[in-house]
Amino acid sequence: MQMKKSFESKDYNSSREKLALPEYGRNVQNMVNLLMKIEDKDIRNKAAKTIIDVMGNLYPYLRDVPDFKHKLWDHLAIMSNFKLDINYPYTPPTPDILTEKPDKVPYPHKDIKFRYYGKTIELMLDKAKEFEDGPEKDILIYQLAMHMKKSYLTWNKDSVDDSIIFEDLMTLSDGDIKTPEFELANVKVQPPKQQQQFQKQKPSKKGSSQKKQH
Repeated sequence: MQMKKSFESKDYNSSREKLALPEYGRNVQNMVNLLMKIEDKDIRNKAAKTIIDVMGNLYPYLRDVPDFKHKLWDHLAIMSNFKLDINYPYTPPTPDILTEKPDKVPYPHKDIKFRYYGKTIELMLDKAKEFEDGPEKDILIYQLAMHMKKSYLTWNKDSVDDSIIFEDLMTLSDGDIKTPEFELANVKVQPPKQQQQFQKQKPSKKGSSQKKQH
């Protein structure tokens, strides 16, 4: 009986009140609960500022983040279930903040001529066209062409003729960059993880790994 009583008296997190913001821990939540019981508003305001300092000390690396203090006061309101009566330095949030949907993140819809090269290579080629003819521009075009060759091999086949890269180079630059008079170095590209996994899962031919049984 004594062992059973001892077991039932243990304080487990599963039996405790659910935390509104678990990232601050139960001690901070207990401080907020005590803050709610302070009758004197002036003392309550001072205690609230102390709790805000404690909350900020838990995440010192976020102090330079814009509106960090504002977020702390919002979190204090949430942990008090929006019932804390203090002089907030900011307009306190309402319970709707917990149910409202976030704003839709705008996604840039841009046409990409060759998806395996990406949009960045097009932007870099636009910059390359602004360079005056000379060694510096030649080096830049060579580096861009090499990057295009690596990207092509990553998503297409094991080898590619330089003429294909140069043709795509002219297409992406709207014909402003003519066919370069140099050869591209040979490159060996590791296939993406998706292709590697597919190759590993590809079943071997029947009987190739089994010895004939007599």
